[in-house]
Amino acid sequence: VEPRLALPACLLLAAAAPLACAETVRQTMEGGVELYVTYPGSVVQGQQFPVSILVENRGWEEKRDVLLEFRADPQISEQEALSVGSISEGGSHGATLNFSASGPPATYYINIDYSHVLLENNETPRAPFSSDIAVPVAVREGPRVSVSTSAPESIFEDAEFPFRVEVTPDSDLRRLEVRIVPPGGVEFRGQTLHSFSGLAAGQTASAEARILTPAGPVAAQSELPFAVVVSYEDAQGAESSESSTVQITLRPRTFMEVTTEGGVWVGGFFIAPYVSIGTLVGIPAGALVTLLLRRRQGRAG
Repeated sequence: VEPRLALPACLLLAAAAPLACAETVRQTMEGGVELYVTYPGSVVQGQQFPVSILVENRGWEEKRDVLLEFRADPQISEQEALSVGSISEGGSHGATLNFSASGPPATYYINIDYSHVLLENNETPRAPFSSDIAVPVAVREGPRVSVSTSAPESIFEDAEFPFRVEVTPDSDLRRLEVRIVPPGGVEFRGQTLHSFSGLAAGQTASAEARILTPAGPVAAQSELPFAVVVSYEDAQGAESSESSTVQITLRPRTFMEVTTEGGVWVGGFFIAPYVSIGTLVGIPAGALVTLLLRRRQGRAG
């Protein structure tokens, strides 16, 4: 059975799955009742996942004996019926139910049988109204892990540059390791191996180090590959590893360079970011050199 109206959206599932990409199904019932079912777009095999239910009575009459019964494919855990009782005019009722998927990767369905009794003029019960809705559940083998890297597009010799990695999973991880592997001839300041005992779904683990470029002059531009290796265990103990490569351009240093922290290289001198980047950039290069030489001469005297 296909839902009548599906509204895809990346939502925050109310109880247990932050950052899950979710779907919301909306169905209009007799008497101005709106039923919303929010469920994850995909789930990990063997793990629990939430399905959120919201019933809104936008009609004029009270609804009694509001009941939702769940019938799922055998690979999805069954749930007891959700008995809401009565919802007065303008009222609503929400709940979050936990299911689990034990079947192999595939798409399964949860069927929801909805029913209520409308009180005409808030006094006379009508015959029971019922409707059904089906939501698909896509089951996959393992968690999805988002790995993002922040680093300069280009670097030059004899300087430091930040290199940051952020890892965000959509399900709980254990024994997470993030390793940064530099190319030959390039060193790092700080740890290149970062270990985490665990990481909850939707949370972000950060690993940061600083690139130390060679001191010798760079004669020509070249591409340097920096590897990022992320390894982890899922909730069932299965080990996984993902790797990616970030290409950074190593080039000769120009006469004036503005660093990511706001400092400025002028020739072979580095000026720390004591004033704003805009102020530094607005000063001619000759004036910067003159100011620096005067300061050095003053100290010598």
